[in-house]
Amino acid sequence: MGERGEETTAERVDRATEAFVTHRNLLFTVAYEMLGSATDAEDVLQETWLRWAGVDPGGVREERAYLVRIVTRLALDRLRALGRRKESYVGPWLPEPLLTAPDVAEDVELAESVSMAMLLVLETLTPTERAVFVLREVFDLDYDDIAEAVDKNPAAVRQIARRARAHVAARRPRGTVSPAETRAVIQAFQRAVETGDLQRLLDILAPDVVALSDGGGVRRAMLRPILGADRVARLLATGWYRRDAARSLEPVQVNGSPGLLVRLDGELHGVLALRIDHGRVSGLYHVRNPEKLSYVDRETPVSR
Repeated sequence: MGERGEETTAERVDRATEAFVTHRNLLFTVAYEMLGSATDAEDVLQETWLRWAGVDPGGVREERAYLVRIVTRLALDRLRALGRRKESYVGPWLPEPLLTAPDVAEDVELAESVSMAMLLVLETLTPTERAVFVLREVFDLDYDDIAEAVDKNPAAVRQIARRARAHVAARRPRGTVSPAETRAVIQAFQRAVETGDLQRLLDILAPDVVALSDGGGVRRAMLRPILGADRVARLLATGWYRRDAARSLEPVQVNGSPGLLVRLDGELHGVLALRIDHGRVSGLYHVRNPEKLSYVDRETPVSR
């Protein structure tokens, strides 16, 4: 403190920095769940810090809620811009995968909220619905704080939350699968792909499985979804893997769940994330766009 008991500028900056660092992982997770892009989430965090650094922390009642409001408003602006960018994207757009710590899977709600499957469900919401759903269902903010973040009144936010909750419930994974069951399915899937075992793949894949591949127009990828166990199994058994003996699969934690890194001659060439319902693979998400692979060379902390 200064001679008159007033907080100095340096002390205010230190206090602001401490608060931001304390909540940084949570703020990143909010931005990432809203955007599906770690790169854009980091940009939003930088903008959030610049705005937060200009605020007097002494006048803030609840730092966590205040910071979440800033990051939400900035993420909403970026989400609307991303929507325009996705309209011209080559082929299917998939979220940017993250390498996550094994303990993320222990928080079932957090793991589901950052999963590739859930992020794709969130893509079907409007920007405001997505923000309200994420802030209420994942981070448990009260309706008044959410209302300030999205510039709506609390009554409207409650209606938006109900609508978004029903929308997500109709599209989220149909059956809860334990981490141990998920690991078992991933291991069986990996063995089947590596050996080209068509029958084993048919046993592992759900009848209505969907395979999506994101090359972003940079790497070769399927331009349309592949539907059905027979078509997906044949693609994996006879085309996708066996084309190249230099290809290998490495088990990792991707977006809170077991997944696979794809390497070609030892170099990272893609990420495979799976959606599992009732012990079978119902979604296969293959991210090949090199611009989306920068966050799978190290663990990224996520939190609630």
